[in-house]
Amino acid sequence: MSEDIEAKIRRLRELGKTGTEPKAAPPARPPRKRPSTKPKSVSSIRGRERRKRILVGASIVIIIILIISIGAYVYMQNQAAERLNRAKQDKLAQVNTYFKGDIVNQSQTCSAEPIRIKNDLVRRIQAADSMEELERIDVKAAFSNALQKYNACIEEQRRIEFERKLNQTKQEKVREIELAFQPLLSKPLPDDIKKKVVATLNSIEQQVMEAESEAEVNSTSPEPYLLSLWRDYYYYLIDTIPGQEVVLEKGDYRSIVTKAQAKSIIGGVLDYREIMQYKFYQVQYVDIALVLTRDRINGAFLAPGDRVVIFAKNSTNAPFREIVNQGYVEMILLPVDAGRISVSESQSQSSTSSSSSSTNYAENHQESYNAGGGQIGTQEGSSDTYQNTQTNTQTASASYSYAVDLKEILKALAAGKLQSPEAVRQQLEAYGWRVVDLEKESGMLVLQPNAQFMVIIRVPSIFVPDILTYQDSLYLAKIST
Repeated sequence: MSEDIEAKIRRLRELGKTGTEPKAAPPARPPRKRPSTKPKSVSSIRGRERRKRILVGASIVIIIILIISIGAYVYMQNQAAERLNRAKQDKLAQVNTYFKGDIVNQSQTCSAEPIRIKNDLVRRIQAADSMEELERIDVKAAFSNALQKYNACIEEQRRIEFERKLNQTKQEKVREIELAFQPLLSKPLPDDIKKKVVATLNSIEQQVMEAESEAEVNSTSPEPYLLSLWRDYYYYLIDTIPGQEVVLEKGDYRSIVTKAQAKSIIGGVLDYREIMQYKFYQVQYVDIALVLTRDRINGAFLAPGDRVVIFAKNSTNAPFREIVNQGYVEMILLPVDAGRISVSESQSQSSTSSSSSSTNYAENHQESYNAGGGQIGTQEGSSDTYQNTQTNTQTASASYSYAVDLKEILKALAAGKLQSPEAVRQQLEAYGWRVVDLEKESGMLVLQPNAQFMVIIRVPSIFVPDILTYQDSLYLAKIST
């Protein structure tokens, strides 16, 4: 049926073209002689009129046929165009059904190619001139191609973003590792340890740069390597300190340890950051004099060469704090009261004897007379007493006492004002300087608990600031061996 319609349309087109084409100009005729002016006959006039009417009718018929043909053609064309237009709308609806969502979101970079493919589909659909041409447009295949390119672009973007983040993570990890190694590299390392540190750093950075995921990068930790390298450095540092002992310091804590003990302490630390808190110094001893009361030392029983521990307590309720874990007693000066000597001895004898005798004698005379109206009288008496008392007392006594002040003797001894100074020294040594030994032997307390002693101790110089800070609240304890 469609083939018949199309054949008719083609014939109508040909007829239209035939009717509308200009007729070819007739060939030029030779000039004719002008007919004579002889009047024509009626029959000839009627013939011409008849022919004229025939031509006019034929022309009208042809025009009607052309109009009908053109109308049919236009109708057929409109019907085909309407069907084609409906097919195009269906095709465009199919395009919109497939191409929707993120794949055609203009805000996304990967949507550019799918949008181009969609626009090309729309252009081709709208430009299609026939159903055959329209049917050849495969929307599903175009969408599959666009979706494939979109997914490939998304995957590429993800890959690029993954690589960007991975590279950023690697750079941050490398900076973190370099910062972790910086404190060690800033130390005065020997050549062998420095080469080992640099080689380890390069190896860890290469391991980070070859990682294929962020998890692998983040799992790369320099801490085990730094722990080993810091131990090597501290072992080297301990070995370079003269002597067999070192001063160990960590925060406020200080102690004297042997080199073997120091290495053992470092070897037991499991975090290199904690190792960095340790400091080791050469033991340099200094002598310092402390004036302490007897109740703050067992000082009376100390002797030169004894090892002592020094504690501090800065208030009544405060705990004791060890500030020196090992010092050595160099000298003890006893108080001068320990050398005071006082001796006294006395004897007495008494005898008394007495005798007494007494004699009494009395005589009295009285005489009176009147003369001139007045009475005149005299009285005279005398009395004698004789008494004899004799007492005899005899007393005999003897005493001896003396007191010696050690301070004055020491002054006189130092000024050279004593006779036999060596004998005096021997006496002082035998009595005053050994009074504490007598206490130990006799078990009797001679000196008061608040008696002051001067103790000269030898301690590492690093402890001196603490000793001077707490010098009014120090306590000494002897290390038992």
